[in-house]
Amino acid sequence: MIEQVETETGYNLLTTGMDVYTNVDQDVQKRLWDIYNTDEYVYYPDDELQAASTIVDVTNGKVIAQLGSRHQSSNVSFGLNQAVETNRDWGSTMKPITDYAPALEYGIYDSTAAIIKDAPYNYPGTDIPVYNWDKAYYGNITLQYAIQQSRNVPAVETLEKVGLDKAKTFLNGLGIDYPDMHYANAISSNTTESNKKYGASSEKMAAAYAAFANGGIYHKPMYINKIVFSDGSSKEYSDPGTRAMKETTAYMMTEMMKTVLTYGTGRGAYMSWLPQAGKTGTSNYTDDEIENYIKRYDYVAPDEMFVGYTRKYSMAVWTGYSNRLTPIEGDGFRVAANIYRSMMEYLSEDDHPGDWKMPEGLFRSGEYVFKNGARSNWVTQTTQQITTTETSSSSTETQSSISEATAPNTGQNPTEPNVNQNPQQNQAPQGQQ
Repeated sequence: MIEQVETETGYNLLTTGMDVYTNVDQDVQKRLWDIYNTDEYVYYPDDELQAASTIVDVTNGKVIAQLGSRHQSSNVSFGLNQAVETNRDWGSTMKPITDYAPALEYGIYDSTAAIIKDAPYNYPGTDIPVYNWDKAYYGNITLQYAIQQSRNVPAVETLEKVGLDKAKTFLNGLGIDYPDMHYANAISSNTTESNKKYGASSEKMAAAYAAFANGGIYHKPMYINKIVFSDGSSKEYSDPGTRAMKETTAYMMTEMMKTVLTYGTGRGAYMSWLPQAGKTGTSNYTDDEIENYIKRYDYVAPDEMFVGYTRKYSMAVWTGYSNRLTPIEGDGFRVAANIYRSMMEYLSEDDHPGDWKMPEGLFRSGEYVFKNGARSNWVTQTTQQITTTETSSSSTETQSSISEATAPNTGQNPTEPNVNQNPQQNQAPQGQQ
């Protein structure tokens, strides 16, 4: 917020007399604090597991609530706000905005039923294979099923079809940038730069996904509502929004991401009465980190995320430990989706947002959505209503491995580690300061 004041006014908030009115909804902020810091809404495995999240109004980008940690000391005035930091990997939550939405936007796919191969495949320009969690392949699957079950091969292959330059341009329209794009960014937000300008954060992801909810219009996150200056003058602030994608692209992405919550990796956030869409994400450790620091080979990960939205609000949640080498395990993988679910239930229970309406230029056939004039290159598939988890497998491109997964879930929460490692990340554990 301080940074936005200085950017908008050119004045230093700490040295210039002014009254700043924010867009924060105090009731929503208080509920988010209670979700973080009490055991009334979400079960936390311990007090050290951290969370960071941002909630935006999808129609205007207003940040109505944001919290960067649990059990924060009351005497911290200008501490680290993890909600806006980009030093952790957002994993497969990057797939919708990096791979699949650009592919629909640029006409590579013309339906949610488009067929894509989940088959042996190498990172472009290398002989290094891309693995799914199980090192197995589903063969010909629909685009919708690839997103729903968070398969890695279709994601990387789709990014290759889109092209790194076009994907980067598309991401820029959603407020996300990289110094250089790599094919690893198909399923990872890691960058070689520590500057907050690059990579992903809960703030950036909530705003980016809000464009799906808002018919393709992106609004930058707005903290400031009004400023009253020392001379008595005042100014109100808003973002007019820019078109980041076609309305048809936004709708098709939403339709596919709805199934993530009903049949896929995001079932922990599902509410039968609420139209919503979203995506899970899990980062992972490098082979070197596992061997030398973690020293265990079961399902563990440094970061677990959930990003979801309704027609009114978008929310991005990160969870993990301040020390990245302290792994999330067991029930810890449920926390991100449960925080989202608890907050979105509160926001929607007395103000039902309703469902999205299909825009012109599309038609529906069964459970799939097609662009008018779509090629007939698909086969009927029965939705596999299986509960899945995201977990790991290792594949190395240059210095580290990258993978994400879906595996049978044995608990009520479908989300478990989907391991993503970024080949261009630094040798030192990413996220350490």
